[in-house]
Amino acid sequence: MSNYILSCCSTADLSAEHFDSRDIKYICFHYTLDGKQYFDDLGKTMSSENFYQAMVDGAETKTSQVNVDEYETYFDSFLKEGYDILHVSLSGGISSSVNSAKIAAAEMMEKYPERRVLVVDSLAASSGYGLFMDKLADLRDGGMTIDELYAWAEDNKLRMHHWFFSTDLTFYVKGGRISKASGWFGTVLKICPLLNMDNNGKLIPRFKIRGKDRVIGEIVAKMEECADNAHDYDGKCYISMSACREDAEKVAALVEARFPKLNGRVLINNIGTTIGSHTGPGTVALFFWGKKRED
Repeated sequence: MSNYILSCCSTADLSAEHFDSRDIKYICFHYTLDGKQYFDDLGKTMSSENFYQAMVDGAETKTSQVNVDEYETYFDSFLKEGYDILHVSLSGGISSSVNSAKIAAAEMMEKYPERRVLVVDSLAASSGYGLFMDKLADLRDGGMTIDELYAWAEDNKLRMHHWFFSTDLTFYVKGGRISKASGWFGTVLKICPLLNMDNNGKLIPRFKIRGKDRVIGEIVAKMEECADNAHDYDGKCYISMSACREDAEKVAALVEARFPKLNGRVLINNIGTTIGSHTGPGTVALFFWGKKRED
């Protein structure tokens, strides 16, 4: 067993069972649904099905990051037991939570001068962030020290690729990410935007693709283009989805057919309540290891 804690946020969108099986600790973001606050606790308080149905039914959602005080309390629980901490944060390109984690880490190292809290900006989100954490757990279990793992994370985080598409533009309009006019035309023309995460950890619209079948084909084509060793890719592949499992399963089937050396089956996870508050239902995201992301 290592002498340090490997930690992240609930926004890595893995199941609680997955986190527990890999001995990855996590701290929960928050969201509000029609004014009532909840923890983004991986479906323990509210199932994904109920959450997305509430959005469809018109519920208002807002999200809030983990603040400095919460991080200090969370870190303290491990430090007082004699552990160091490697905490990997949700992308700083979409949340300032990483800054709160760094402030809390500095405060805690003053309180526990013999201990260390290292913070990495993952530049990742959802189950791409989760796939990154899964690899870090492999390396920790293989014997890497906290310093070695911190250096590896910093050197390799931009190799984690994120590609997203959405078949429902309702919540992109509602959140102000696209105009009402664009949303109306997009819906009429059955436009499915294809986005990815850039080297600054920000979600960037890349293509407007007409039709669900075409965008499913295109997202897998992006994996063919960008994955390590192309069709000989032998790493893991994760998908996350928001109330559209059938679409996610179609993407997974294509990936498994085109990448015969894949490490296991494609793992499909739910997009959690924090990320899902912004995407709404109908989003599928594909994650894999590849060449370094560049703008």
